[in-house]
Amino acid sequence: MEIFEASLIYLKDLIWSIPLLLLLFGTGVYLTYILKGVQFRYLGYAFKQVVAPKRFGAKGDITPFESLMTSLAGAIGTGSIVGVSTAVAIGGFGAIFWMWVTALLGMATKYAESLLAVKYRVVDKRGEMVGGPMEYIERGIGWKWMAIVFSLFASVAAIGTGNLVQINSIAEAVESVWGINTWLTGIVVAILVGLVLIGGVKAIGRFAGVLVPVMGAFYLLGGFVVLALNFTLIPDAFKLIFSSAFTGQAAVGGFAGSTLLLAIQMGVSRSVFSNEAGLGISSISAAAAQTDSPARQAMISMTGALLSTVIVCTVTGLVLAVTGVLGAYGNNGVMLKGASMTLVAFETSFYGGSYVVTIGLVLFAFSTILAWAYYGEKCCEYLLGERSIPIYRILYSCVIIPGAAIKMEIVWLIADVTNGLMVIPNLIALIMLSSVIVKETEAFLVSVEREEHPSQNGE
Repeated sequence: MEIFEASLIYLKDLIWSIPLLLLLFGTGVYLTYILKGVQFRYLGYAFKQVVAPKRFGAKGDITPFESLMTSLAGAIGTGSIVGVSTAVAIGGFGAIFWMWVTALLGMATKYAESLLAVKYRVVDKRGEMVGGPMEYIERGIGWKWMAIVFSLFASVAAIGTGNLVQINSIAEAVESVWGINTWLTGIVVAILVGLVLIGGVKAIGRFAGVLVPVMGAFYLLGGFVVLALNFTLIPDAFKLIFSSAFTGQAAVGGFAGSTLLLAIQMGVSRSVFSNEAGLGISSISAAAAQTDSPARQAMISMTGALLSTVIVCTVTGLVLAVTGVLGAYGNNGVMLKGASMTLVAFETSFYGGSYVVTIGLVLFAFSTILAWAYYGEKCCEYLLGERSIPIYRILYSCVIIPGAAIKMEIVWLIADVTNGLMVIPNLIALIMLSSVIVKETEAFLVSVEREEHPSQNGE
């Protein structure tokens, strides 16, 4: 096991080294430039489209709102709670700054992914929409071999990132607060997931459409309570985030300190984990949306990066900063990290705070498991056909049980490795199809201007 873990660490460090960080940053900057900052100029319009009524001629399996909620279900998982605390525990509070930067640039990346996913989507033999990196790589570029490579990585990543990481965090938090055995938690969650998956993407969309807004509001409310109780420390928290973003952070308590490179590495990787911009995987849910335009759905999808990272992750990061839990030790004598760090941060602020984190974590992670199950099955369908879907669903559900008891460090390493492997073919495709993205966007923005300012067009 030690050799396996050491191999994963080596792979993770190799994959998430400077070249991949530059590719992620560079692609985000490039797309922001050629799209003239579409994520900033049309952010207000994008949010309006989230709740806009269904348009004439719109085709798809789920509503645009359900598509966004499914995407957020996949993104606002443990990355928003455990991922942030892990990033801070390794890279210091400067990692949060780099999460912000990556997320803001990632909005353009997420926009591009979703646009292409809708443009190149197809209808399978069951009458469902199928789209995502595998489709726009094959149909847009013509590189079927790279589409297969992406689908292989994504199918495995769905089990690692979308399944093992989530159930492991659920089991850890439930055992910590209520003392329930991790295996029992795994069995219960596996049964619940299996029941929802029977209904397919429509059931997942409806479930996410209700659960995601409720769970998001519940967790944010708890976070705001902690910040309100420690409001005098918020300015110092922001100062710490900005200062350590460029200089690294000195050691404190059990925290050994971090370098600038480590802060950037953890910030970028955890940002990608929390909003999935660059992975391409969440564009699969965008492809299922009922929409009349690839660019319209892309605008809706890009808001997810802002909501999941810039808002939810920031609240978690500030809570950790104002409560001073970095470098602290738990009752078992082990330095706090992961879910336990966030649990202590909330609990020390108000009675019952740990329950807020635990309930939020369980709901976040459960919704993520469902969303990634859909992503994984679509990639599996691309590789092996529609008949493979029931088998993949059964395998996905069964893996949950042992996943609840696996060592947390190994689970996160698997997630980092598979995420990194997905990023490479996806970003290559976005760069090669950038002219298509620009052309679709420009045509759509002309219609938006006519829609927003009809009097200027003689109407």
